[in-house]
Amino acid sequence: MVAARILWLTCFLWLSLAPSWALAQAVVDEIRTLVRDGRSAEAYALGKQNPDELGNPQFDLAFGIAAINSGHAAEGVLALERYVLQAADDLNARLELARGYFVLGDDLRAKEEFGHVLASQPSAEVRTNIERFLDAIRSRESQYRPTAALYVEAGYGYDDNINGGVGSNNLVLPNGAAVVVGNAFVKTRDRFLHLATGANGTLPLAPGVALFGAASLSAKQHDTKSPLDQESLGFTGGASFLREKDLFRVGLGLDSLSVENSRYRDVWSLSGEWHRQLDELQGVSGFVQLSDIQYTAANQVRDASFNTLGAGYRRAFIHPWRPLLSASAYGGREDVRSAARGDLSRDVLGTRLAVSFTPVPRWSLGVGLSYQESRYAGGDPLPVGFTPLPPRRDSYEAADAVLGYAISRELSIRGEIVTSRNRSNNALYQYDRNVAAIKLRYDFK
Repeated sequence: MVAARILWLTCFLWLSLAPSWALAQAVVDEIRTLVRDGRSAEAYALGKQNPDELGNPQFDLAFGIAAINSGHAAEGVLALERYVLQAADDLNARLELARGYFVLGDDLRAKEEFGHVLASQPSAEVRTNIERFLDAIRSRESQYRPTAALYVEAGYGYDDNINGGVGSNNLVLPNGAAVVVGNAFVKTRDRFLHLATGANGTLPLAPGVALFGAASLSAKQHDTKSPLDQESLGFTGGASFLREKDLFRVGLGLDSLSVENSRYRDVWSLSGEWHRQLDELQGVSGFVQLSDIQYTAANQVRDASFNTLGAGYRRAFIHPWRPLLSASAYGGREDVRSAARGDLSRDVLGTRLAVSFTPVPRWSLGVGLSYQESRYAGGDPLPVGFTPLPPRRDSYEAADAVLGYAISRELSIRGEIVTSRNRSNNALYQYDRNVAAIKLRYDFK
């Protein structure tokens, strides 16, 4: 009799609890489905409508992932911590928890969780994903410990207008004058070898204060047009200051360009940058740069100051492909010091829009659009007797794409393509250009 009553009571309790258990499971299943479909914001909202389920392990796991994906990392981490306490061997949950710590900036605990997953010998795709997070953590660590990095790069490509030349020898100027352009200024194509190396480092001085420096050397050697071979040497150094969500950088730089082993142009620059992280997904920036351009030999009449001011915006989106959008706009003034070529002084306005993706582990894709207008002070000087030319007006447009593949953590390969054109009211400065290259890079980390 007692046994029968116990059985009856057990059945009664099970039947009374079954509807609520089924409802809770349905909520968990729906959250999982929404996250899988890339609708994490809706999944998070659904979880917030069911606060009584917090503490249910399966709910905590699903809700924690949705919260991190939708920009609510603090809530997501708390939910996943509760889950991991009860399911310490769930490596997928630990991976999501590590990602949450990373978003919150808790690099120490993020590294611990990522290390725990790596120790289990995960798949190559998971390992690659973790290594990207660890590289980002190392970059952030430059704020409080010395860092250094070195890379070497080699590539081969094709350029259908290596000299930025016009399309024909015979041109008509805006004043109606017909001119014959020498072959040296007509569009020339060739293949080229690209070689580059560079290094950078940081040295923290105090909390939020650090020195930084970088150097780079690159060369472009053409197959048949060696007089147009180029070498570029660059240096930059300065200090950064971090104050909560604001990062300030001040730097001094030099970029020296040589053509066929002869120094052609040096650009000295003093720059200031400001970056502010608005939230976990977006940030804004501003910059100012004061430059002094110095040419050699006959080109010294083009020596000028070039000052620019600009702003930018970056936004990450919650999606399996991890899209990152960046936009910038700038304006500047170039003042040529020589009265003989005062016509080259100009006002510049430009903008750029770019987006990058990680469609699958190891692969990355980036595309961008650029536009710049130049309004010059005058037209080219002409011999006596020619009708003066109107002030020069140029518009430059370019589209670019980069596809990269991480062979290993250190070794990567990428393909690049850039198509551009410069339109001008003076036919001497109109040109089209297409460049494609494949490059192999090794980072010493």
